[in-house]
Amino acid sequence: MTDNPTSRDWAGVVTLGLIWGGTFMVVAIALEGYGPVTVATARTTLGALALWVLMRATGKRMPEFSAALWWSITIIGILSTALPFLLLSWGQQYVPSAFAGLSMAAIPLMVLPLAHFFSDEPLNARKFIGVTLGFSGALVLIGPGLAQLGQGAEPLAQLACIGAAFCYSVASILTRRCPPIDPVVLATLTLVVGSVILLPIMLATEGWPAWEGTRPGLAIVALGLLPTALATLLRVAIIRSAGSVFMTLVNYQVPAWSMVFGAWILSEALPLRFFAALALILTGLAISQWFSLRKMLVGR
Repeated sequence: MTDNPTSRDWAGVVTLGLIWGGTFMVVAIALEGYGPVTVATARTTLGALALWVLMRATGKRMPEFSAALWWSITIIGILSTALPFLLLSWGQQYVPSAFAGLSMAAIPLMVLPLAHFFSDEPLNARKFIGVTLGFSGALVLIGPGLAQLGQGAEPLAQLACIGAAFCYSVASILTRRCPPIDPVVLATLTLVVGSVILLPIMLATEGWPAWEGTRPGLAIVALGLLPTALATLLRVAIIRSAGSVFMTLVNYQVPAWSMVFGAWILSEALPLRFFAALALILTGLAISQWFSLRKMLVGR
């Protein structure tokens, strides 16, 4: 294991940025033919099946029973798959995919104050400035929607996307505190938890899905495979090779790629406030992670 990124690591982190940045566009395409609960359920179920096959093929075993471990897996599964996937799928019926992608840029900034109170990473002055700046960007993003609460579904959809980002942030802290477990096994089991929760909800509300055409059909299959199985493999390989700090570069790419794909593929309009929010959030993120980024980029 080394902390010096190779050309393969750089290619992997760019690929991850593309995959996760394009996820919101693919969700929007899947929603052309399927309901939000079906999209969320297919994403968890297909992802769980793909990772289960991967887990078995690589010889990874189920963890021994431990009440603390399985309780952690269940809560993380709810907060990292079932609830945020459902919130994003519902929200993206009413907001552009670029908005959803920008919302996810707030995750690392939400993690910092949570880690201060619930983990072992104190929030110093520099990180506080970064978080404050980043959240001002989030307010620029959702401010118009907050002013229109109670006037249609779009403001609630914006809050749903921010709520999904908060779910991911809490899940991140819980994952750090989770008892020792292989990361691929954890990813597999959390998706299984999400699938078990969402399947009965889908059957009760939207019924068993049929094939709704090539475009939404392929999109819903892609959601289960690319952002889960392939992305999990890349993520584990990059962290093992180059370290977790190097992985933070993905956080800077996802919102930018979501805006590119939304405008280019889906012809979404990008208001000026999207760019202002992106600049503030990424600047806040850079300030909060300044020393880690400097060490990675200049080697000291």
